[in-house]
Amino acid sequence: MGRVGGQGEQALGRSRGGFGTKLHGSCNGLGQPVGLVLTVGQESDSGQAEALSGDHTPEVVVADKGYDKKELVARVAARGAAAVLPTQKNRKTPRAVDPHVYRERNVVERFWARAKPFRRVATRYEKKAANFLAFAWVAALVVMME
Repeated sequence: MGRVGGQGEQALGRSRGGFGTKLHGSCNGLGQPVGLVLTVGQESDSGQAEALSGDHTPEVVVADKGYDKKELVARVAARGAAAVLPTQKNRKTPRAVDPHVYRERNVVERFWARAKPFRRVATRYEKKAANFLAFAWVAALVVMME
């Protein structure tokens, strides 16, 4: 029987930046968060795309090159949305991306810029992953009310 409450269960793990946690987020077109997911530090961004999409049905999914996966593009298309994901440079057949729509990706970056001043979000003080994620949602709500 494994231990309960280990590092992985509390979203703590090693990455190139050291020991830590990753907070993944998705926003709507107004910069309001619609999904937050907490993972270990070494977890890939593209692996969280399905969890971030949740129950909402977007018209367009805009993300950076890290999310360029054939399966993700197919899932986005199956939901009736357009995938604006630039292709990685090792891809043989690049996908066309509308530069005007892709420019709107900074909506998520602006959300994180407003959430980072909350020290509990920028530096994880909470021991439990659930507590840290809960405070990230509190910070997101405060950002939405600004």
